Order: sequence, then C-alpha cells, then structure tokens
Amino acid sequence: MKVGTVALIGRPNSGKSTLVNNLVGRKVAITSPKPQTTQFPIFAVYDTSTTLDYEGQEAQIIFVDTPGVFGKAKSARIEGANLDAERTINQDIDIVLYIIDHTRRRGREENKVLGMIRKVKIPKILVVNKIDRETPDYSEEYKFMEDEFDAVVKVSALKQRNLPALLEEILKYLKEGEAQIIAKDMPTPALNLDSKLFIAENIREKAFLCLHDELPYTLRVVVDEVTKRKSTKVYYIKARIITTNKRYRKMIIGEGARKIKQIGAMARQELEVATNQRVYLELTVEVEE
Repeated sequence: MKVGTVALIGRPNSGKSTLVNNLVGRKVAITSPKPQTTQFPIFAVYDTSTTLDYEGQEAQIIFVDTPGVFGKAKSARIEGANLDAERTINQDIDIVLYIIDHTRRRGREENKVLGMIRKVKIPKILVVNKIDRETPDYSEEYKFMEDEFDAVVKVSALKQRNLPALLEEILKYLKEGEAQIIAKDMPTPALNLDSKLFIAENIREKAFLCLHDELPYTLRVVVDEVTKRKSTKVYYIKARIITTNKRYRKMIIGEGARKIKQIGAMARQELEVATNQRVYLELTVEVEE
C-alpha cells in the first residue's frame, strides 16, 4: 500500500485546517474566522481503503497541519509558530502542500514559505485554494511560484471541489510501505472521545467563534477528565479554558455566565454529533499566572 506523511503550510486563513478536515472527512483542526487558530501541528489520518477506491490502491496518509506562517513576527509566540512550521516540514515528511488563497494579494509570507520549502528535497505540491470565489482574483501574482513545485492543483477546501484530484496527486508521490500504528491521541477515521486533543481543539474553536476578535491567541484548553459513566452511558468531560488576563476571563464567562454557557453548549452539541454519544461538558475558566 502507499504510505506517507504530508505537511500543509501557508499563510494564516489560507484554508489549511478546512482542507485537512475535508480530506480526512471530519473535523480535526479547528477552523475559525480568526487567523492563527491552529496552535500546534495537528495529525490526522486518511485511509483511502475505507473511503475511496483508486483502482484498488490502498493508502494511508498522515496529514500534518502547521500554524499559519506570518511574514513578519510581531511577538515571540508568532515567531515560535513560524519556527514550528519550518521544523515540521524538515522532519520525516514525504510531501509538502503549500496552500495559497488566490483572493488575497501576494505578501512577504510567500517569500518566507518559499525559503522554507526550497531547503527540503521532497515532492512539493502548490494548492490554489478558494476557487469557489471568483473575485477578487490575484492568481497572476502567484504564477512565478509554479516552477518551484512538482504539481499545481486548484481546489475549494470549503466546497470540497477537486479534492479527489488532489488526493490522486498526493498518491502519485507516495511510496509503497506498511501502514503505521496510530497512537491513541491521534485523530483517526474511527472518531471517539478518547482524544483529549480533539475535544480541546473543539472547545477552543467555539470560544473563538463566540468572541471573535476580542479573544487573545494565547487562549488554550486543557481537558482534565473524560469518563464514560456506565449507569447513564454519558461521557463526562471536565475541561478548563486558560487565558492570561483577568479581563479575558471575565469576557469568556460573560454577563450572567452567558458566554461560557454558549461556548459549552456549542462544543457539546458538536461532540455529540461527531461521536454519536451523549456528552456532559463541565467548563471552567482560569487565569494563568
């Protein structure tokens, strides 16, 4: 079977997380209108033998989604995210996908990404995203980059257009091998509530959706407990939203605890739909000293 690891890299909000989610077939990386919501590389596994038939070709693809690359680091945290992205594609990666958004003008981020990927001697695929949006169109500004890549594929991650063609291109560059054994916390096609990472990212996304630009990027979520209670067959989840300032804590809780209840309700509903299990979610908010 074809096996390999594929890294996705690109500017913030280029659609990398949406692409990972739709390639795998369910939510793994969080997708929010706020840039830089992928805090650390997310691993997701796509097993073509269970979902697609490429002329009988079985394959296991491990996707690594990196934080968005900023052209100019405005903080140590953002510089760290840039370094994480570069470190990821220099590890045991078989293919690099560079995701661009043709509706945004080319920026200094492209120079940074090209500098990163020129150093690696592995297949590189340029993925032109958001083809469902015809305007504005800055495709011509990216033409000069095409010669740097082994293939160019145009897709709409959101509308799931041309994703099979992208998968075909990925398979073309993967080698024959044996499937890897996937760790318990790595999201797999058989989704379950054992993955604290999946639960934490789900809660974090809902916080961003509810509070939009008011929320700091440094917000994180820690899942302390996931227990299935035999008497009720309900999953009990205890999690903490951790921020860096008392002002943010007050904002996340909201007047009369309305915001934290909204975040909890949205996260619980999605977890129940994704896992087909009943969920009780207990959320608290803490300030990191």
